[in-house]
Amino acid sequence: MTKAMAALAEAAAEQERGLLACVHCGFCLPACPTYRRLGDEADSPRGRLYLMQAVVEGRLSADSDAFQTHLGRCLGCRACEPVCPSGVAYGHLLELARQVASDARPPPLLSRILLVVFGKSWLARPAMFAARLLRAVRLPALIARLGPSAAAPGPVRLGMAMLAASAPSRPPPSSAKSVAAPPPSSRSSAAAVRPAPTAGVLAGCVQAGLFSRVNRATVRVLEANGIRVLRVRGQGCCGALHAHAGDLTAARDLARRNVVAFENANVDYVVVNASGCGAAVASYASLLAEDPAFAPRAARIAGRTLDVSRLLARQGGPAPGGPVDLTAACDAPCHLVDAQGVKNAAETMLAGVPELELVPLPDADECCGGAGIYGLSQRELGHRIAKDKIQAVLTTGAAVVVTGNPGCMMQIGAGLRLAGRPLPVLHPVELLYESYRRATP
Repeated sequence: MTKAMAALAEAAAEQERGLLACVHCGFCLPACPTYRRLGDEADSPRGRLYLMQAVVEGRLSADSDAFQTHLGRCLGCRACEPVCPSGVAYGHLLELARQVASDARPPPLLSRILLVVFGKSWLARPAMFAARLLRAVRLPALIARLGPSAAAPGPVRLGMAMLAASAPSRPPPSSAKSVAAPPPSSRSSAAAVRPAPTAGVLAGCVQAGLFSRVNRATVRVLEANGIRVLRVRGQGCCGALHAHAGDLTAARDLARRNVVAFENANVDYVVVNASGCGAAVASYASLLAEDPAFAPRAARIAGRTLDVSRLLARQGGPAPGGPVDLTAACDAPCHLVDAQGVKNAAETMLAGVPELELVPLPDADECCGGAGIYGLSQRELGHRIAKDKIQAVLTTGAAVVVTGNPGCMMQIGAGLRLAGRPLPVLHPVELLYESYRRATP
């Protein structure tokens, strides 16, 4: 039995009571995006759990098409976890199972290349620089417009559309007049006498490379709300992409690096503005549980990790800003809602923005089909899932879409471009900072 197989077997054994308690209630079925579209039990959470158990017991080969195919189709959105009455930790088991699957059959070349690039900062920096240059000449936007809007796009066109969607996009000018508003840095006198909490912002890899404006907006919003932001040297990729792909060795190495970096920074909070990264850092305790030198340290860092929306909520909510006369539809990233249990994050952050109208988005908490490179590895299914999200967005009539994860921003933005409706897709912290910019002291 390989080391990866042993880890999956041990995790399955830990979950045994929960699995045996399953009464086939089927609560996970309507929550699962792939089962809802394919109707195949093997493409449901409980079906995949049975496949994992069959591999552990030797009844099914890890190299089998069934194991590889159905695990590969899983988005890893973890929408099944909150509705499971048995409390099965599906996301943890999925990552272990994908390590087994990866050992048995190497993933596609594109996946391997991306994991290597993002796992090495000396490769990620020039790759992101090249991507920004390509984006600046607007070639990705041109390629995205080529081809039919109904059919699933090829990998090149989809990749270019996602890159084009990462370009900076300011909200449309507001027709409302600026109003006198308390400066964003103002807080009550009681709060003023308390020491300002300190925070370090996880820069990320894709976030730093293609969405640096979101990181800058995050810092400015936090500082405007009385939080002292410290620079965290030595940090890097959170390891989420690697863990989802089954490369847990690389994920653990990246986690150790970040644990050391944030320990050295000695911050009160590790603030994350990418929901997938936030879920990854929050799981460092379980990821490094078998490492005696890092397990307690990882648990401390995980315990300090908060999405930017949660930290602002702890501070009593964002300070008021100026008017932003727009309609906005709020998408709910899977790894914020289902993995971190943070609901209505964007709505909470933006509720106090004058003139901003938040319109309901149908099935806001269903996966957009991004899931890393899912749209490239599962073209047809990824397109079906994304198309439903885009249709939901368009029914709202909103002028902008807000969502708290770079992958979701690129996926939704790409889908809108491919549909010929390139609406701005913003991070909620960008819209909040825009409100602060428009405020009159």
